[in-house]
Amino acid sequence: MAKTETGMSSRPSAAAHRRMKRGDRRKQLIDVAVKFFSEFGFQGTSTKSIAEAAGITEAVIYRHFATKKDLYSAILDDKLKQAGAPEWMGELRRLAAANEDQMLFRSVAGQILKSYREDPDFQRLMFRASLEGHEMSSLLNAKIGLPFYEFLRDYVARRQAEGAFLKCDPGIAVFALIGLPTYFAIVTRLFGIRIVKASQSDVLDTATSLFLNGIVVGKSGKSTTKKAHLRLSRGKH
Repeated sequence: MAKTETGMSSRPSAAAHRRMKRGDRRKQLIDVAVKFFSEFGFQGTSTKSIAEAAGITEAVIYRHFATKKDLYSAILDDKLKQAGAPEWMGELRRLAAANEDQMLFRSVAGQILKSYREDPDFQRLMFRASLEGHEMSSLLNAKIGLPFYEFLRDYVARRQAEGAFLKCDPGIAVFALIGLPTYFAIVTRLFGIRIVKASQSDVLDTATSLFLNGIVVGKSGKSTTKKAHLRLSRGKH
């Protein structure tokens, strides 16, 4: 047990433990775990180190989370709730039902940028989970990743069937939609490279416009991007 300069223990007393409500303690452990996992990875983080940082014993962790998987699941649930994921998905479904293409795609890009801006530690954690082949990556995919992808893929497919979008693989179209804002967020927020001086509004407008110009069917039955490509091709000959 560590000692301070006065010889007193630096670890909080049992009375201090009792003063923290169960919900507050649980939130504290989640926050400490996210910080450690994002900095040191899953293999480099032990429950002992999390407990020490929180000023408790490992036994206290297991009172809140019976297994490590319970802790991982709690982290994801906390982050999704914090980000307002259920409410946001409800808004996307409303926009989809009204065929509000531009507002829906802008909302998707906006949420991606927001998640990296407001919680870069969690994004780093998920990168580590993927690189380490950790089960937390599959948990996130099951909770929100796959349902979100399937929702957007089905929306694009429906709009294609209605003649509003050009025919292409709807799954690839989804990757085109999320690719620009995701990579922009990774470069600027995680790598700290600010080579593009643009506001978030500018990024959202550009990302949304580029995607819509490439997939929306115009009066001629072709996208404006495809017509521009044909003009450029003719100019080369």
